[in-house]
Amino acid sequence: MQHVQEAIAERRLRPIYDSLEVGNNKKALQEAEKVLKKNASMQCARALKALALLRLGRDDESEAIVKALADEDICDDPTLQVMTFCYRETDQLDKICSMYEKAVKLAPKNEEILSHLFMAYVRINDYKNQQTVALQLYRLRPKNPYYFWAVMSIVLQALRGPDRDKDAKKKVLLTLAQRMVDKLISEEKLDAEQDVQLYISILQYQEKYQEALEFLEGPVCKKLYPSAPVSIKIDLLMCLSKWVDLNLLMKQLLDDNRDRWDYYKIYIETCFELEDAQMSGEGTDHTMEMCHEFICLMMEGTKKVRGPYLARLELHRLLRERNKDPVPLLGEYLELLIEYFRLFGDKTCCALDIKMFLEYLPHHERPGFASRLIVECGISSTTLPQNKEQMQKHICSLQISRYVGVHSVLGTEHLEALHTALSLHYEHGVSAFGVDLMPTEIGPSDPYALLAVHVMYDLSQRIKASKHLVEALCLLQYLLSNSPTNFHAKLLSLKVYHYLGCGMGAMKIYETLDIKHIQLDSMGFIHCALLPTVGLPSIAKPLYDATLKFFTTSLKDSVEYLAMSYKFGSFSKLQEFMDFREKLANSLHYSLISVEAILMEIAESSFVGYCGTMAHNMSSFRSMRIHPEEDKIKWDHLTDNRDLAVVVRWDPTNVTTADGDIKCSDASVSSTKEMAVESFNQDRELLRLRVGLLHLTAACINLLTNRESTKDVRFSGIHMGLHEAWRGLFKHARDANYKPMSDQYLVNILPSRLHAILALPYEETFFALSDFVGCVFHGAENPKSRADTLGECFRSVASRLEAEITSHNQETDLIWNRRVIQERVVNCIEILSLCSFVLVCGYERFSGTSLASQQATKKNKKRDVEGNGESVIGGVGQVAEKERLVAIVDVLKGLRDQLSICDAALDSWKTPQVSNELLDSLAAMSLNPKVEATVSGIFRENHRLVVKELKNAIKEKIRMVQKS
Repeated sequence: MQHVQEAIAERRLRPIYDSLEVGNNKKALQEAEKVLKKNASMQCARALKALALLRLGRDDESEAIVKALADEDICDDPTLQVMTFCYRETDQLDKICSMYEKAVKLAPKNEEILSHLFMAYVRINDYKNQQTVALQLYRLRPKNPYYFWAVMSIVLQALRGPDRDKDAKKKVLLTLAQRMVDKLISEEKLDAEQDVQLYISILQYQEKYQEALEFLEGPVCKKLYPSAPVSIKIDLLMCLSKWVDLNLLMKQLLDDNRDRWDYYKIYIETCFELEDAQMSGEGTDHTMEMCHEFICLMMEGTKKVRGPYLARLELHRLLRERNKDPVPLLGEYLELLIEYFRLFGDKTCCALDIKMFLEYLPHHERPGFASRLIVECGISSTTLPQNKEQMQKHICSLQISRYVGVHSVLGTEHLEALHTALSLHYEHGVSAFGVDLMPTEIGPSDPYALLAVHVMYDLSQRIKASKHLVEALCLLQYLLSNSPTNFHAKLLSLKVYHYLGCGMGAMKIYETLDIKHIQLDSMGFIHCALLPTVGLPSIAKPLYDATLKFFTTSLKDSVEYLAMSYKFGSFSKLQEFMDFREKLANSLHYSLISVEAILMEIAESSFVGYCGTMAHNMSSFRSMRIHPEEDKIKWDHLTDNRDLAVVVRWDPTNVTTADGDIKCSDASVSSTKEMAVESFNQDRELLRLRVGLLHLTAACINLLTNRESTKDVRFSGIHMGLHEAWRGLFKHARDANYKPMSDQYLVNILPSRLHAILALPYEETFFALSDFVGCVFHGAENPKSRADTLGECFRSVASRLEAEITSHNQETDLIWNRRVIQERVVNCIEILSLCSFVLVCGYERFSGTSLASQQATKKNKKRDVEGNGESVIGGVGQVAEKERLVAIVDVLKGLRDQLSICDAALDSWKTPQVSNELLDSLAAMSLNPKVEATVSGIFRENHRLVVKELKNAIKEKIRMVQKS
């Protein structure tokens, strides 16, 4: 009978499930209500209704149903699963645990419910309870997977639990995990490859390398894990310093694959260790002579491979590093590099290979080395490559020339000649070797054009003009018309457009890159992070939404990856997923974009529509769920997930000048790694200021719009704390004395927005705004003085915007300094926009309160006349409310005037034009005229759109202020 009832229930619920599955939530709600009309108490139908309501955005109704169900006794799996979906989508993972704990008490021997409880603990990283439930499952059903769930939970307690920093506790837990597996091994119950992997890992965590090696070579491992990667054995032998065995193993592996560069490095290390320890063994290479002989043996063969030649260079380098003379054994280092170029210069990877070893070549030898490579190519200033291989060698030699600093010491005229020559070489390569290519192929001569772009950037820096950069954009667009998939050209175009402040052009290029998934985090810095400065919220908002959706979805889905890893026994992947989740959750890019998206929502015109009422605006603000008293960012755990190597650089780290001196190529940092660290630190400081701005703004709004007297004290305390901390944030940023990142080379990271914010009156304006808000809220005496201070700040901001545009209009080159001016203008408008919204909130509050006070006063006067009394309290209250309202109105009038000044200044902002001189240069390059027209048109259209969107934002604020 029970089976019949279950079948009937499933038949009735099936339409609801089907509708939810295809995303038709409205239909699912209707179907759920049909079922509930017949059986109002059916738990699963109610849970499905709650899920449908949740997905329709009716959170409050859904929450009421879920809360009612949580108070009931539920132990049927379908209802519990639907409830789980509801809790997951509202990010209440802890309540899933509570729900299943209650269900387990009702059905303590239900294996399925117990396994769901285990997975619920997995989602919140409760390793101790995971262990308890896993053992409970094993006692109920003695299955190996349950047993290893418990083992893995113990391992995670040791490595990631609250006691992970306590060595004694960690040792006890790992020992317990090992003994549990030892028990199964002794009982011959081990039966899965994943379990063997876990056991080896447990031994490695305890540094029991000898036991791990013996187990790896033992019968159990050979039976269950015959495909164990050799890397495990290599790591164990290295940890045990078994250099004889490792040397023999590496020789065997290299015999099978002569081109494994990573194996050569380990092999050479074993040779050094054996020679230093004066150890030897049958078949081992325990001297440098034997090592060199083996490498030479690997070079033999009909097919030349790069591995042994790179190994010889590495051996030469390491001998010099150990103060041993390698020349008698290997020859001159420079000659080895030349030989490598002769053999592999026609491969696209050759330049990167040589680059690895160039830093170990003495500085005074580098320019001569680059010259010899040019000679080796057989190409002079009057000749062109005769075949593709010769062209690739020429490209390699030019890339190396730039890397050693040859371009940095050339004069302006020589640089102009160089970029012209490179452009011509590119066009020759396209016509001679780039015909009939597949659309997905990268043209063989494309590197000529990419190098030319770098040279053009160098020229623009020398003359401080945009001419050559616009020319570079035209060349890159021409390149992309021939090689549409060349992502190197797209990335350089993106860099140039952002450097020149052309957000529209950058967006067009960014869309062709088709960046998605994890790239939104690792590559978001090249475009998404720069959008707040371009003055185009219409293109910024969709990209912010896509980026944030990736992060929120990935953080939710990654929890399920952990559960799936347990289900399938993929313990080796568990910690990878955990690390991935932590990196995403603590990504600096994620935190910064989250804050910028909310600030843009509040500040830009899309937030306050022409037809939007203040009530609607406040509803939108509330939906953001900003809690200014909470700081959820783990500042000490923020991660830099940027892939800075995505843009290949050939710029020198050190440059030899004409006088023979060596100077750092970057004025502020000396290496890409240091540049990345410095940039990360500055952006983290920027995030502190932006979070502080958001919290202070939200606290002011909460204080002014709160209608519950019970919350006044709490909101006032939050506001006061943020008000006092505001100046401290700026003091901390200024005391750090950060310097803008150098823009000497095109691939350098653009300066952080931190510097523009510190240079503008953010600190003074929002401190004055917060002070004024506190004054009018608490009814402090003489609000006019604070209103005057705030009005002066508004005048300062508007004057700054007007001065920046006036100054820019006077420049002859309106493109060169565009990015810097545009960033300041956008920031000024942001300041006024945020202040506008806060002040209008104050007007709405006190205009309504004043009206209520007037009505109350009239009633009091009437009673006083009837009773011959006086209403002192009513009179004083009326005066206080009136003073506050008058102060707000005065500030709003002043703000409206300053916004009008900004609007007029934007009207006067001149449109950037491409110079006639540049048009002649492009014609000389024989580029397609449409290329120039497209690029120059993008700059004009970008200016028009930026001015339009900024003016719309200002007009919205003027309209909003005038209504007040």
